[in-house]
Amino acid sequence: MITVMKFGGTSVGSVEALTRVAKIIINEKGQKVVVVSAMSGITNFLVSAVEESKDLNDVINTFRERHLKVANELFSGELLEEFMKEFEKRFDYFKEVILDEEMRKDPFYEDNVSSQGERFSSLLLSFVLRSMGAKSVALTSEMAGVYAVGKPLSGSCDLTRTADGLNVNVRLLLNDGIVPVITGFYGVNEEGKPLTFGRGGSDYAASAIGNAIDADCIQIWTDVNGFMSADPRLVNNAVTLTEMNFSEAAELAHFGAKVLHSRTIEPARLKHIPLWVKNSYAPENYGTLIHHIRGQRKEPLRSVAMKLDLSIITITVGEISYKPAFLAKILEKLSEAEIIIYGISTSLSNIALLVHNLDVKKSLALLHMLDSIDIERINVRNNMTLICAVGDGLLNRCGFCGDVFGAVKAVGASVEMISEGASEVALNFVVSTDYATEVVKTIHEKFVNGRDAI
Repeated sequence: MITVMKFGGTSVGSVEALTRVAKIIINEKGQKVVVVSAMSGITNFLVSAVEESKDLNDVINTFRERHLKVANELFSGELLEEFMKEFEKRFDYFKEVILDEEMRKDPFYEDNVSSQGERFSSLLLSFVLRSMGAKSVALTSEMAGVYAVGKPLSGSCDLTRTADGLNVNVRLLLNDGIVPVITGFYGVNEEGKPLTFGRGGSDYAASAIGNAIDADCIQIWTDVNGFMSADPRLVNNAVTLTEMNFSEAAELAHFGAKVLHSRTIEPARLKHIPLWVKNSYAPENYGTLIHHIRGQRKEPLRSVAMKLDLSIITITVGEISYKPAFLAKILEKLSEAEIIIYGISTSLSNIALLVHNLDVKKSLALLHMLDSIDIERINVRNNMTLICAVGDGLLNRCGFCGDVFGAVKAVGASVEMISEGASEVALNFVVSTDYATEVVKTIHEKFVNGRDAI
């Protein structure tokens, strides 16, 4: 049995956390592949070093001190000497990346810098495992054979090439009882350059690795107990969902729940690999099991989440329904700039697009590049929040939507946009951010409140 175990930044962010995680790994039966994020705060630190032009020597020294402080507390004697040999090799490359002026001109430079933290957290955890008697080796994505395709800072895992790479570089280690600890967050492109999977992309990397190596289970270890019926910071009596299907989890991850990177589900779903979200600070907690089939339940709603900082761009085009080519142009123009559209609504003469606030300016510039004769007017409504209600076969439940919108009305909010029918497990709609928290609380109170962990 092969289990892929991914640990996030807080799970490897200190001496205590690394020790706790190593025990979890050792206690897991069967063959194990471990995937790690950078230590908590490191990726943000590296990104800010690039974007804010900080003193590079300070960046190098701070980075070194953060990791060596932990290493000196964890290791001693021959083990520390062995660690330092490996550390210095990686650190020499880190300095080269930070200081080389030519590298700064490369479009993948920020990918290279921001992925450096994983190279050192993986090394630390591998040596902690060795200090506890386990056989382990730390592998970068290059060494493991994790491949990526795409544009800078927005890569996707090449599952076919990664399967070939892992079969050559990782499977033999598993057969010898060795635990490989692999860097998450990035793969390497055809030119051999690091290409990251987006912020929080180590979840996705673990799922892709699980897919490529035909794992029996993928575990995402984080600092929460799993998916919940609502954000516990907003809803005091939110409960943990012990079981979900892939579709439910994918909807929540994409539209607001911050438990998983939004792309984590798909690689696991492709091969029907169960995905388990667990809490590394409370490993005895059951967590949330996500798999292909989940038993039907009487309750219509399982969870309600919200995605903030959105805007609705409404484009008025005379009888756009009869101009499919122009509609395609709009979507193509935005997709070329990799602008994510969270919702679309059309009428005879209007198309409404839901995008992130940060993409509004860029979207408007691109839209104005289109034929102005066709576009009559463009309107923007800011301060919008998307509410995502997820549950079993919502479309088949007569009157459910009416009940939900009745709850919206009860708090005095208006529904600005609706997306229903694209998924059988989700009802998505947009309200003003001023009312979003009360809408979530009211819906949770009406449809979920009072149930035990489900």
